[in-house]
Amino acid sequence: MRGRSERFGVLDDPDLAPVLAALPRARLVGGCVRDSLADRAVADIDLATPDLPDAVAAALGSAGIRAIPTGAAHGTITALSGGQAFEITTLRRDRETDGRHAVVDWTDDFAEDAARRDFTINAMSLDQAGTLHDYFGGRADLAAGRVRFVGRAALRVAEDHLRILRFFRFHARYGTGPPDAEAVSAIGAAADRVGQLSAERVWSEVKRILAVPDPWAALTLMDVLGVLAAALPDTAPTATLAAMLAEGAPADPVLRLAAMLTGDPGRLALRLRMAGAERARLAALAAGRAPSPDDDDATLRRRLADEAPDILIGRSWLATAGAHELRRRLASLPQPVFPLEGRHGLALGLSPGPLLGQALRQVRAWWLAGGCVASLADCQAQLLAFAGAD
Repeated sequence: MRGRSERFGVLDDPDLAPVLAALPRARLVGGCVRDSLADRAVADIDLATPDLPDAVAAALGSAGIRAIPTGAAHGTITALSGGQAFEITTLRRDRETDGRHAVVDWTDDFAEDAARRDFTINAMSLDQAGTLHDYFGGRADLAAGRVRFVGRAALRVAEDHLRILRFFRFHARYGTGPPDAEAVSAIGAAADRVGQLSAERVWSEVKRILAVPDPWAALTLMDVLGVLAAALPDTAPTATLAAMLAEGAPADPVLRLAAMLTGDPGRLALRLRMAGAERARLAALAAGRAPSPDDDDATLRRRLADEAPDILIGRSWLATAGAHELRRRLASLPQPVFPLEGRHGLALGLSPGPLLGQALRQVRAWWLAGGCVASLADCQAQLLAFAGAD
């Protein structure tokens, strides 16, 4: 359905203007159109055009806009304008799909391109005159808080099983009522297919689900339909997660995943092929003792000397309901750094070697016992005392 011409603020982006001037047949598509309608912040501006990739690159070059063939084989050219990147993709239609990959042909029909998209709210396009082109009722679905597949839900899921996880991400972010019944039926019948997806694709989507302000309804529906078991074994929508969400815990995907753990975090991290830093953080959150609201500042400083503040704060979310004051204290205390290094011992005339190392460890234990407040001078004096005793 073609809508009336109206004013969309996204079209006023000054960096976008020269791109649109170079590609007069191009339209804005996908998330930027959806979020403009929903009065949400627009993160990325993507365009679609009937022009072929080589023609797009040539037109941009003629306009003095740098064109990068980031996905030319798949029809995508990235335009760099005013410090922003705009992805421009030639209109496509699916020729073959296997649940993970699609073979596409070019087309000059925007409606045909929209028909291959996942959800009605993502299938709208906006032309340069401000006319919204809505072929599948996406605007009404967006207003109703309804996430609905384009066409037959079972067919859309069969074309790409990642759409199962994408449904939950968009339902968690845009859904305001009961989930679409046809979508639920199709997803329930194909839930085990999530296990056929690459670990990287699964974790990328799961992170986005866990990052929405309140993922509880989406996660519980995933659990009921068997999607959670296929995507995230050894997890569940736990009471810990429910309490964290109720108390306003940060929308931190790794912290929320730690709250869902019912099994070994290392095994889950390996299955998801999480990045090294994410894997280490998940393990640290899941292991070790959480600080207590009864701990005094000296005790907290000792903990902070050995562990990162975000790990201790995260563990407090996982272990202690209502500990807002504890988390405030942890965030406000500077992380102590032991002031003494081997070079200080050498400057004091001590000989390098195992005895100096042992003395440094003794001084650090003394520094910790005192609440991590002793000065460098005090630590040097203790170092001489310990070294002399040895």
